Amino acid sequence: MIVALTWPIVGAVLFAALLHSGWNALIKSGDDKALDTALILVLGGGVGLVLVAAFGLPRREALPWVAGSVVLHIGYYVTLVGAYRHGELGFAYPIMRGTAPLLVAVLSGHLIGEHLPAAAWLGVAGISCGVLLIGLTQSARIGGSRRHALAYALANAAIIASYTLVDGSGVRVAGNTMQYVGLLFLIDGMPYFAIVAWQRRTELEPALAYMRKRWPVALLGSCASLGAYGIALWAMTHAPIASVAALRETSVLFAALIGVLMLKERFRFQRALGTGAIVAGVMALRLA
Repeated sequence: MIVALTWPIVGAVLFAALLHSGWNALIKSGDDKALDTALILVLGGGVGLVLVAAFGLPRREALPWVAGSVVLHIGYYVTLVGAYRHGELGFAYPIMRGTAPLLVAVLSGHLIGEHLPAAAWLGVAGISCGVLLIGLTQSARIGGSRRHALAYALANAAIIASYTLVDGSGVRVAGNTMQYVGLLFLIDGMPYFAIVAWQRRTELEPALAYMRKRWPVALLGSCASLGAYGIALWAMTHAPIASVAALRETSVLFAALIGVLMLKERFRFQRALGTGAIVAGVMALRLA
């Protein structure tokens, strides 16, 4: 039964947000972002296989939703790598994650009949504005091409909104979060890994050497990615999809801190204002 956000759900999604920012930071910190992404995904397939073996497959009615999600995720990973290749984590990540919940909130009423109350709309808007404030700082001008990073990030946001609605609906049809997530991760990373392998076919030895060096870190990223998305999908079986989609984008706070502490990016006053907006948005969602 779909109910409003409760504090346990809020806490779980905030933890998922921390996990999500962590595996994104792993990609950004690597020397080869496409290979890091592909390695995280293919190892995630192994984790998904363990879940399928333990919990079984979702009901047949959920399979079209899984298939649609896999197609959308290919575009997600392509645009994710492009955004991080051209822009820093503190710029690209907030743009991607800040505009997606607004799109989900707008589309969920028309597509799945979930209409948010006014307070929830304020929460979604507060979180989205805070995320964008954190990202749109002067530090985003350092390195890379801001115009190209913005294009990739906005395309990524549209894809995020699409697969959020697909997976939120699919996991409800499946009736079991672990079964749905297990199957999704089992097959989700294979197409992108195949694309990257084909692109590196003429330099296979260096690619294999890089993956051998990075696989322990990538496995952590795989577990973080699966845990983050699994928790979010579980939350969507208990609360409105748009509210959960907005709440999980608080991951930008963790991404900003990781960017500052580990990647040596700057934390400016505008990001502090964005933090305040996100906190206010979270409270509005909880009280809606």
